[in-house]
Amino acid sequence: MASSLTVSLVAAFQASMAVLLVIFYGALSVYMKLLDSRSAKMMSKISVKFFLPALEFVKIGRELHAGGGHRYNVILIWACLTHTISFLLGAGAHFIFGMPDWITATIMFNNTTSYPLMLIQALDQTGLLNPLILEDGGTGYNPVEQAKSYFLVYSVLSSCLTFAIGPRMMDTEFAIDPPEEEDLLSALAQVQQDREGESEEESEGLHFPTEHTNLLSPRHRPAISSRSNSFFPSRRASLTSSPTRDTNRAIVYERRPSSIVSRRRWFELSDRVRWWLLFFYDFLNAPLLGAVAGAIVGLSPVLHRSFFNETVDGGIFTAWLTASLENIGILFVSLPVVGAGVSLYSAVTKTSEKGKGKQPVGTPWFTTLYVLFVRFAVWPVISTGIIYYLAKNTDWVGEDPMLWFSMMFMPLGPSAVKLITMVEVSDASEEDQHKVAKLLAISYAVSPVMCFAVVGSLNACQAARS
Repeated sequence: MASSLTVSLVAAFQASMAVLLVIFYGALSVYMKLLDSRSAKMMSKISVKFFLPALEFVKIGRELHAGGGHRYNVILIWACLTHTISFLLGAGAHFIFGMPDWITATIMFNNTTSYPLMLIQALDQTGLLNPLILEDGGTGYNPVEQAKSYFLVYSVLSSCLTFAIGPRMMDTEFAIDPPEEEDLLSALAQVQQDREGESEEESEGLHFPTEHTNLLSPRHRPAISSRSNSFFPSRRASLTSSPTRDTNRAIVYERRPSSIVSRRRWFELSDRVRWWLLFFYDFLNAPLLGAVAGAIVGLSPVLHRSFFNETVDGGIFTAWLTASLENIGILFVSLPVVGAGVSLYSAVTKTSEKGKGKQPVGTPWFTTLYVLFVRFAVWPVISTGIIYYLAKNTDWVGEDPMLWFSMMFMPLGPSAVKLITMVEVSDASEEDQHKVAKLLAISYAVSPVMCFAVVGSLNACQAARS
């Protein structure tokens, strides 16, 4: 028994190290001046907006059948529950223990896509997942590919939440390109022209903007206010506004959904109305659309046969369209992990350069320990305990051990790298940016400790199965 446990721990540690090494290769590429932070941003953008939707369409569409949709409903419910608990753990740490307000995002958003997909792939190569394979899985049964589809469905909710708040935080993975300054000036000019003649009093308060015009004139400041940028609760008052920060927030917030609201109407809306419009509009993101398209194809027998059967069995799209989408979808597994290494190394070196000549800033030890404790200790215990109980005593989570293992593992792991840029463009100081960059670097550096969670989850699944 002890020997078997040791072998499992070593195999799980090797799988975790395989993922960590890919992150290291990304950092090494920056050190060798092959990539930079701009490259990482472009890699993240194309991965999330192009490769991930293709991967979700293929994996979810292929594994989802008309009779197996309940498994994915359970995952969506589990995603809502885990994100809610994470939010409460983060917000509670901020309000009760006085931790920085960015602790909420750090706890709430873990890496739910590329990191677990690569780890599952590495675990499969070690043979640790073999005990979870069903003997009567049926034709075309591929447990590892099913596990990947489970993780992708779980990531849909996380992606939606990130997209909904990302435009207000300029998120690296899910950022929407901000308009150029001249576009914003043009918008303000159009508003002035539209309002000319409506009221002499109103027109007197407007000035046609030029290249020297301040973006945030008193007249338009409320219309482009950043008050609604905040998503997470905070006890910290905003830092004193500076022209640079105000201009940045103005450009970030000028993201009018042109297909829904006219330019003039957009500037006349209140902050609250604009916030909610953008919040719901941003839910229609590329990963969500890819997942929905995959679900539609998977649940339709005719479409499923056309996209995923062999050509001789009616798969008219399989050999060319599905194959091409699968080829680019595979890139999502490794490319964002390399990009994570690039982003982490760039962020740490950038904050170190800014701190030259100043007293070195370390990460708050209590905050760091709290994040690591929640991500690598608390969540493994909570998720493993809940899923084990449900699998052992109810039929709510079905009879697939691979589904149990995937659900146990979904809320685990290091925080998402996107947090770096969220903090950079918020009211956080350079000191906070430095702390977050170091905290994320530490989180990924210690991520191989997840081998204990892997072995614990595997044993719990086998016990529930027996």
